[in-house]
Amino acid sequence: MSTPAPAGFDSHLRHAVGERGRLCAGVDPHTELLEQWGLPVTADGLARFADICVEALGPVAAVIKPQVAFFEVFGAAGFAVLERVITGCQEAGALVLADAKRGDIGSTMAAYATAWLDDSSPLCADAVTVSPYLGFGSLAPAVDAARAGERCLFVLARTSNPEGAAVQLADSGGRPVGQSIVDAAAAENADGTGTVGLVVGATRAHGLDLSRLDGPILAPGLGAQGATARELPEVFAGADTTRVLPSSSRGVLRAGPDVATLRAACVQARDEVEAAFGG
Repeated sequence: MSTPAPAGFDSHLRHAVGERGRLCAGVDPHTELLEQWGLPVTADGLARFADICVEALGPVAAVIKPQVAFFEVFGAAGFAVLERVITGCQEAGALVLADAKRGDIGSTMAAYATAWLDDSSPLCADAVTVSPYLGFGSLAPAVDAARAGERCLFVLARTSNPEGAAVQLADSGGRPVGQSIVDAAAAENADGTGTVGLVVGATRAHGLDLSRLDGPILAPGLGAQGATARELPEVFAGADTTRVLPSSSRGVLRAGPDVATLRAACVQARDEVEAAFGG
């Protein structure tokens, strides 16, 4: 008798991707986009933008990634809108990845883990991005919280910005720092739950061995940052591409504010990704 796969984020992600494809749709209420959509750069404009995104993307995207900073600039009102985005997208069947890039030590990291990964928090998402550059071990409270709640951490390993190379490709005992992050994530995923994913930019060759990760990979850079769907198989050769989540934010959002047009743009981007991976 075969042993059933362990419960965890990996099972939730595989189900969502199986139904909706691998695209991660970003929700970035950038000033430029608010203005393009004819909305005021205010909390009210943010709320309207968010409502359109939830209606258009929630029913079709496997993963939706709100960029926390663009909500945070509106203070308490912005966080209230973010709470609605998280809840609305989840109710529509999407997984929500909060792009918060949190990272600290001790009780502070534990507080971040509670904020983004615990059912008691109104900001609780299915996953959150975190920074390991205070040492991978500093993420332990968040790893524990994610595992307990069948959620996921997406850990910055090789980001899409060119400035990241100075740190992420620096030597760490004969391997790049970024590879040490990959290896630490792989060790955490030995239980098969896919609790720890990685952020690896889709915009350039990353130089990492991703073959042993056994977890998801968020691949930002599709669309506005210059990466194309057809390049993805080469960039992520050696990785488990069934769990690579190419992310497009402004590339899709520029199709708004009409709900049907925005949804169609998301579906088109998703189909391009699936075609590139042979899905």
